[in-house]
Amino acid sequence: MIFMYFFETYLDIRQYKALKLPTLPKTLEGVISQDKFLKSRAYSLDKRYFLFVQKFVKVVMDSTILYFWVLPWFWKKSEHLMTFVGLNAENEILHTLGFLAGVMLWSQITDLPFSLYLTFVIEARHGFNKQTIWLFFRDMIKGMLIAIVIGPPIVAAVIVMVQKGSPYLAIYLWGFILVLSLVMMTIYPVLIAPLFNKFTPLPEGTLREKIEKLAASLKFPLKKLFVVDGSTRSSHSNAYMYGFFKNKRIVLYDTLIQQYKNGDEVVAVIAHELGHWKLNHTVYGFVLFQVLTLLQFGGYTLVRNSSDLFRSFGFDTQPVLIGLIIFQHTVIPIQHLVSFGLNLVSRSFEFQADAFAKKLGYAAELRDALVKLQEENLSAMNTDPWYSAYHYSHPPLVERLAAIDKSDKKEK
Repeated sequence: MIFMYFFETYLDIRQYKALKLPTLPKTLEGVISQDKFLKSRAYSLDKRYFLFVQKFVKVVMDSTILYFWVLPWFWKKSEHLMTFVGLNAENEILHTLGFLAGVMLWSQITDLPFSLYLTFVIEARHGFNKQTIWLFFRDMIKGMLIAIVIGPPIVAAVIVMVQKGSPYLAIYLWGFILVLSLVMMTIYPVLIAPLFNKFTPLPEGTLREKIEKLAASLKFPLKKLFVVDGSTRSSHSNAYMYGFFKNKRIVLYDTLIQQYKNGDEVVAVIAHELGHWKLNHTVYGFVLFQVLTLLQFGGYTLVRNSSDLFRSFGFDTQPVLIGLIIFQHTVIPIQHLVSFGLNLVSRSFEFQADAFAKKLGYAAELRDALVKLQEENLSAMNTDPWYSAYHYSHPPLVERLAAIDKSDKKEK
């Protein structure tokens, strides 16, 4: 964990040096205004300073927790708490839920200063934050309540499956998570997301007509087209789609519509997103995620009965949840390698989706939309190639514009 921290800090320093460059990349000269570049540079540097501190504090805290055996101490304290309130501490499910309640409370307390500073200092300083302190804490409380409602049944199911034991445990755990993810993908946009944001149908007009026409031309089964009030929290913009089979929905942030007075750029963004659907990127990504999940559970089943592993982390018992936590810590380097590989795949998908939108005749509009998104979100203009390759799931603007221009030249 510490090795990965130093490695990623080295990449962060490379990115910091790139952000300090006083001029735009040559390919963006005349494309991005100097005013936007200076604002983007200031915003990116502010976030970089913040991340330096946040990552250092996190690695110190995590290392301290592991080195001084805080986890086994807290596990025993949660057992005492269960007994104190009159619950059966020998019931691993109840014991685990008490432990998780303490962990969630600790996480909220330690993360809160960083979240407040990021939202109400950095984001506010650069004109992005739109939410009040009341809305911030209301969202936080809602998130905790949702976790309290959804978490216990999931934790209980996993513990029961592991306790019963089976040579096919990895498959059972994977199957459970697969079903759970499908259920959450179904209920989240319908039941959970509306608790935080207001979703309204996109009003009749030229923009709606253009999007519906584009969807129909690709035989995309668009059922509903929403606008979400993202502006109540931030001026950052986005768009996404969701839904299974013949029940697809597209959601546009109101900030996206406000930023693009010409609806053609919004349609170009949608064309890019529909490219992901048409090229089956969502399916490929979902399948890849399931394979990785199955492999991860397979690795966990191999070490879950290792008493030496538990003892090395200070535990004299082998609770299911603790086994999962320990396993996550032991495979950190592998997780980073997997994340790097997934980013490579994602970047490839982004280039393909851009090319798809271009083939539909939206090359100029897509180029304008990408530039506008970069400007309005004050995204980093100068990026270190090592840093972006390791961290970015989307290619930097310079690379995306170069790919579009390259394809233009090939066609000519």
